[in-house]
Amino acid sequence: VSETPIFVPGVWGPYFSAMVPGLWLNEGGQSATGKLIDHVVRGHVAFPELEAKAAASAHSIYTYLNSHLDLIKKSLPVGFLTVDLHVWPDFHGNRSPLTDLTLKGMVVGLTLSRGLDELALIYLATIQAIALGTRHILEAMQAAGHDITTLFLCGGLSKNPLFVQMHADITGKPVVLSKEVESVLVGAAILGACASGDFASIQVCST
Repeated sequence: VSETPIFVPGVWGPYFSAMVPGLWLNEGGQSATGKLIDHVVRGHVAFPELEAKAAASAHSIYTYLNSHLDLIKKSLPVGFLTVDLHVWPDFHGNRSPLTDLTLKGMVVGLTLSRGLDELALIYLATIQAIALGTRHILEAMQAAGHDITTLFLCGGLSKNPLFVQMHADITGKPVVLSKEVESVLVGAAILGACASGDFASIQVCST
């Protein structure tokens, strides 16, 4: 949001009072994030093995993958595991900032490996690609005049520590998470409470 309208190529808006009354809103997004991760992970030949091992350990498949990456990273930070594996994430076209629905996804650096290690690596590379997409949008917005210093994450993917860490590492910005587990629902409740007339503004209601 901004106090004055800022036009950003490839990013929607600016819209006046669309989210916060009296402020202008720009909105840039990616065509697929959580669904893209699911598509890559569940389509891999090693997915049945992952599913069985995750169930046996009483963890979600993504918690198990995160732990598996920690096991194979050795001495380097986990992000360096994909030095030779790269994903272009526009499997469903690009929404922002390229606005090209004809773009397709791509994976570079595949080997003949079919095991759980390879699945974990392509999972990591996909998350990194999404974070790089976020960085691309942020850079376009900043070039147009926005001043973005901090990322605030909410929703299902914010519950994945690897997703959060890769966004912090790749954008170079601090990430803030809500104390509320379901912050999107809290936001909806704030809007409803404000719309009822019991509060003078969203800002007052949210405090």
